[in-house]
Amino acid sequence: MATVVMLALVTVLLGSALLHSYISANRLARCSWDELLGKLHPIGSAGIVTVAMNHLVPAKDQLELQPEEMWNLLGGLEGLQQMRENGRILIALASYVERWNYEEGVIIAERMRRDGLQLRRAVTRIMLETFIGMKQVRIPFYLHEAASSYYLMRQRLLALYQTNHAGLYPRLVEVL
Repeated sequence: MATVVMLALVTVLLGSALLHSYISANRLARCSWDELLGKLHPIGSAGIVTVAMNHLVPAKDQLELQPEEMWNLLGGLEGLQQMRENGRILIALASYVERWNYEEGVIIAERMRRDGLQLRRAVTRIMLETFIGMKQVRIPFYLHEAASSYYLMRQRLLALYQTNHAGLYPRLVEVL
């Protein structure tokens, strides 16, 4: 009996999470470009670049960056949550390009959705391991994944706007 109740509870929680995700994505799709920019949280990109490059472009000193330093560079739990929220908005900004360049906009938005999924998973795992006290030895790996995913999303979006809408590009760079 307890198993059935737990299974039902998990099903309801997953269903409500999916419904929430669907509704928030639809809300973002209806926003104007300026509204989307206004929803972005300011995030220091230097820390994200440092952690992401440590993961994406390994160097001889790739083990020099310690977990506590990565945590601080990314802004702790608050910074990670802002990265996750911004990820949804970055995807919406990429989808916005579909209005004038459907082919490229669709492809880049899909790549960013996959990066965003990895970002959300990494942040969720960090939150679980932090609050539940699970094996915190994995957190540095999730920090690398979160920073790398967000960095790739940002770079993909900037490249998309640079090649497709030079008029909006400077303002996007300024906000990001």
